[in-house]
Amino acid sequence: MLKHIVLFKLKATAEGASKEENARKIKRDLEALRTKIPQIVHLEVGINALSPEGNYDLAIYSEFANEADLNTYAKHPEHLKVADFVGKVRENRVAVDYLA
Repeated sequence: MLKHIVLFKLKATAEGASKEENARKIKRDLEALRTKIPQIVHLEVGINALSPEGNYDLAIYSEFANEADLNTYAKHPEHLKVADFVGKVRENRVAVDYLA
């Protein structure tokens, strides 16, 4: 099993919306991918619940059977639509992929 974790720090405002509004949109759009991309074994999207300085705003935890399935997800047109929006509203991104 390949686990894929991504954290985003969002801009205070972007694309005419607040950080909170954009976080909710990203969460909704990513969670909708569960029914559109069969390679997703598991996907969770969490919006930061506490506000210590330095925390990231959004976390994605996902699982794939293997690297090929992760690559299919990453290149899927529906994922690319979400990624395009995220690219416009994020300040920073960090990620890790590991085998479990």
